[in-house]
Amino acid sequence: MASEDSLRSVTVERTSTGHFVATNARGGTISFGTGSEPHGEDEFTPVELLLAALGGCTAVDVDIAASRHAEPTRFSVAVTGNKINDELGNRMTDLQVTFSVAFPDGEGADRARAILPRAVKTSHDRLCTVSRTVETGTPVTVAVEEA
Repeated sequence: MASEDSLRSVTVERTSTGHFVATNARGGTISFGTGSEPHGEDEFTPVELLLAALGGCTAVDVDIAASRHAEPTRFSVAVTGNKINDELGNRMTDLQVTFSVAFPDGEGADRARAILPRAVKTSHDRLCTVSRTVETGTPVTVAVEEA
């Protein structure tokens, strides 16, 4: 059930043609755009932000579970997908989240390695709000507010 405590929001403001800044309720910002020149070739695009959100959400879950036992020596998450245009419009398909995690030798590290697959599965199946939202197909509504 939705409640006032469950509301999450960002505001997206245009900074110039094809360039934007998203601001969260805590004042954090991230710039993004079309990813094209001039001045935007190194920006994240909205699709890349979606991929980052998928990887970041599950990375947070897995990191919390695994790092209780040992500090990883490597923790990387690659997220890929295919951008297509078909009868349903522009969309992403074949989304894949791949973890590459290493731990040092030791008892805690052995426990961390042992729980890693379960932590990834639990994040995917229950905890990661972003991937759960994508997979369940939550409707998106749009509106235009009169200025």
